[in-house]
This record gives sequence, C-alpha cells and structure tokens, in this order.
Amino acid sequence: MTYTVDYGTGPAVLMLHGIGGSSDSFAPQVAGLGDSLRVIAWDAPGYARSEDPSRELDLDDYADAAAELIREKCSDAGAHVLGMSWGGVIATRLALRHPELVRSLVLGASTVGSGADADSAATMRSRIIDLGRSGPQDFAVRRAPRLLSPNASDDLVERATGIMTDAVRLPGYGYAAESMAATDHTDDLEKIDVPTLVMCGDVDTVTGTPASQELAGGIPGAVYVTLRGAGHLANQEQPDAFNAWTESFVQITERLRIHSTVTH
Repeated sequence: MTYTVDYGTGPAVLMLHGIGGSSDSFAPQVAGLGDSLRVIAWDAPGYARSEDPSRELDLDDYADAAAELIREKCSDAGAHVLGMSWGGVIATRLALRHPELVRSLVLGASTVGSGADADSAATMRSRIIDLGRSGPQDFAVRRAPRLLSPNASDDLVERATGIMTDAVRLPGYGYAAESMAATDHTDDLEKIDVPTLVMCGDVDTVTGTPASQELAGGIPGAVYVTLRGAGHLANQEQPDAFNAWTESFVQITERLRIHSTVTH
C-alpha cells in the first residue's frame, strides 16, 4: 500500500518528496495551495507510512508507481508533477516514460541524477551504509540541518529532523539511494516535451544552483527560478515564494492548454 495525502480542489499536482522526506514534507503546500490546487503527496514505497516493497526498485519502478497513482487519482486527465530533489529525478523519468500523464513539471532542488558524477554516486551509496550503522534518528540529526540555510529557525530544523526520522528506513532508503546513484538524465532531457519550471534555493549546498541550472538548460523551454534565502528544502524554508511560483506556473499552464484546445 502506498500512503497518500489528497487535499484541496483544482488542477491536480502530484508531489514527490526528496530522499529524506515523506508526504509530511509538503505540509506548507497542503496548507498554502489547497484552496486553488488539488495537492496529492505520497510516501514513496518503503518510506514512512507506505509498505516496504517486495523487491528492489529502480528509477523506472518509482516512475511507474507514480504513473499508476496518477491513473488511480486522476484517470486519463493526468496531473502536474512536482518533485523535490530525488522526487524531481523521479518526476523527470516519469515525464520521459509516461508523457501523456504529465501536464507540467515543477522540479525543486533537483538534478540530472547522481550518476552524472562518480564522486556524487559514491557519496549517495555511502549514505546507505551510514543509515544502517547509525539508525534513522542519529542519521536525521546529523543530516537534516545541512538541508536548510544557516538562517533557518530552530523550529524548522527540528521539524525537518522529525520528518526524516519518521520517513527513512532500510531497505527503502537504500533502493532510493541506489536509484539516484545509477541515474544520469543528461542526454535525455531534450526529449522532455512538457512545460517545466525548475526552482532552487540560492543557498542550497546539497544540489547547488549550477546543477539546477544544468537541469533547466537541458529541458527545452524550461523556466529557471532562484528562491532567495532558501536551502535545499526550499519548499519548507521559503514556502510563500515556492507556492506562488508553483501556483502561477500550474495555472498558466492550464490556461495555455485550454487556449490551445479551443484554437485547434
């Protein structure tokens, strides 16, 4: 069973959390966007309240699971897909494998995949060992603060730590980390044919703006936005700006789609 939050009305947006998160990571989006958008957020297989998968999953499997969720929740209408970090890598693969289900992409603090760089891939795989040795709580206490800017409040750091503690466990985290380490979308980005918005915090030291700019530069027609004062968890640290860009992009995409249908 895959646990989901389904809240609000309007155009549907499937939200895919990062490798250390869960649907709880999108609480600011549920609260801020539920009056204008339908927010659907999952706990990825093997995370938080979702069941552990019966076998190892690769990135295609995660993308296919997201596609199945869209079909279940939205039928043939599809959904806008918002992915943070690892969730953005899944969203990219989803757009490549199931473009008919993706109305637009919003990629936050994301990359082409850790497989684009050998050191990044090795670091990603080392986290599996770290989590196995230290356990979720110690892992989260050490890792979560790095995902926020130096100016993040103690309350936000505590909340991010709690979300990660409750979300991550083996084997699910291990499958997710391996899927990132094995992925490089660089040569496939030009095939993406849906409206795309790429956002990154200007003090994100995990992804970093160059990696997000590379992602945006490879997708035809992508819009790139830097969020001032945000670290890696930009949707949590600067939710007002993140939500404003997301809502505007989704609504504009919907209007353009309707206009295109009418004129043709």
